[in-house]
Amino acid sequence: MAASVEPVRQTPPAADRVGRTDRVVFGVAAAIALAFIGWGVFATESLGRVARSVLDWVIGNLGWAFVLSASGFVVFALWLAVSRYGRIPLGRDDEEPEFRTVSWVAMMFSAGMGIGLMFYGVNEPLTHFASPPPGTVPGGTDEAVQTAMATTLFHWTLHPWAIYAVVGLAIAYGSFRRGRSQLISAAFTPLLGGRAAGGAGRAIDVLAIFATLFGSAASLGLGALQIGSGLRAAGRLGGAGNAVLVGVIAVLTAAFVASAVSGVARGIQWLSNTNMVLAVVLAVFVFVVGPTVFVLNLVPAAIGDYFRDLADMASRTAAVGGDATQEWLAGWTIFYWAWWISWTPFVGVFIARISRGRTIRQFVTGVVGVPSLVSLMWFCVFGGTAVFAEREGAGLVGAATPEGQLFALLDGFPLATAASVVVIVLVAIFFISGADAASVVMGTLSQRGSIRPAKAVVVFWGVLTGAVAAVMLLVGGSNGLTGLQNLTIIAALPFLVVMIGLCVALARDLRSDPLIRREARVAEVIEEVLQPQDPEEKALRLVKRLIRRGV
Repeated sequence: MAASVEPVRQTPPAADRVGRTDRVVFGVAAAIALAFIGWGVFATESLGRVARSVLDWVIGNLGWAFVLSASGFVVFALWLAVSRYGRIPLGRDDEEPEFRTVSWVAMMFSAGMGIGLMFYGVNEPLTHFASPPPGTVPGGTDEAVQTAMATTLFHWTLHPWAIYAVVGLAIAYGSFRRGRSQLISAAFTPLLGGRAAGGAGRAIDVLAIFATLFGSAASLGLGALQIGSGLRAAGRLGGAGNAVLVGVIAVLTAAFVASAVSGVARGIQWLSNTNMVLAVVLAVFVFVVGPTVFVLNLVPAAIGDYFRDLADMASRTAAVGGDATQEWLAGWTIFYWAWWISWTPFVGVFIARISRGRTIRQFVTGVVGVPSLVSLMWFCVFGGTAVFAEREGAGLVGAATPEGQLFALLDGFPLATAASVVVIVLVAIFFISGADAASVVMGTLSQRGSIRPAKAVVVFWGVLTGAVAAVMLLVGGSNGLTGLQNLTIIAALPFLVVMIGLCVALARDLRSDPLIRREARVAEVIEEVLQPQDPEEKALRLVKRLIRRGV
């Protein structure tokens, strides 16, 4: 039986055409990026002072907004999955998924946070073990192990992936179900109507490009720091100064630009699958040669500690703890929420691009649930091994920089050199696959939502990502990590407002979905028919009304 509702369009027409550059979006976003690069190159100290002042204001006055919104996105994503909207497919009612589940998970995981897991897999649990969040427990104790794992999982499981899921759902639903272009602004059609294609929509897309540029550059900077540390640990470098880091950035930039112009199917999918295999091999190696029993015991304990402390962690602000808590939040929780938010334009568009044919419930389960489980296992293996070694007197906290702690840990294992090489390769490919997706998405946003942006535009944004990463490291001075964190938080703030509006637009869009309208019509007919008392009359009226309404 066919419903008398408008058909769901199979393919967004604008997305299938080769891109035509939106001169306003591209021009404004490029001008802002080039101005920032020029400021950073010719007046590095000035940019650093301004960034610190702006950051202090943002953390002091708007830190609560990051904390509250991140938990709100988790609730919103889970509600969509368990509600009646969970059955809605991201495409035609009978459409099959475009990618196999294994490849789908691998691609979104590599694009979502692969490089961060390499950088923080050892560093974060180890840091929270030695110096727990202010006002919690003493460092170096059994209680500190619990707090360290709970805090790490809070930063890397449900919250970041729910943030990604909100944007990905809005783009995938609008594109594959409603026939709109794959633009952030197009998802605002239920709220803005025709203005989504006008000035307001263009402003949204500029903010999306700006956030993507800085989020990707922050990841490139982290990758450069860790690769430089790995080369130094291997004896290839005497010191990883700024010149060396800029050189690493240049090499990685050239690699991911080459991958990006090869296309999603050939470039990103192959890199993602390769990296997944290498990551599993490295994790199994550390699990086997490390404290295996301790890691196994840590898994259920970490899950319990996470859910026990979830409410306290999700509500932690500078209102309790003062300046110490505010400084800690800026370096950890708020930085992470800002980093994830700055990644959402490209990760959201990218996971939308590879999720066609799945239902909303499948999408949320895959995007939030599966990577959260992988993150749990990753941090228990690497973080748990590092904490165990530290308790045994390894001295990892004081002996190595944050980016070098993983290599210092591996140095105490058999095949340390080979394992370190695998780490460097993993970091490089994780970044290439993630930045590959980012440069393609920035091209999509610059060219009216086309999923095949011109190669010249993709290359342009790829090169600019490398340049912005170099500037962010220079702004941080001797502590490049601080420069990356500070500027990421500032760049993500405007897009936080966009994400809140996106949730409202998606909720309104789903209420008028053809599947929901059809179910509402059937329920209405059944309710009306049940009013008569005679069973035969009820059945007859039901059939007549269903025929009359075209259901």
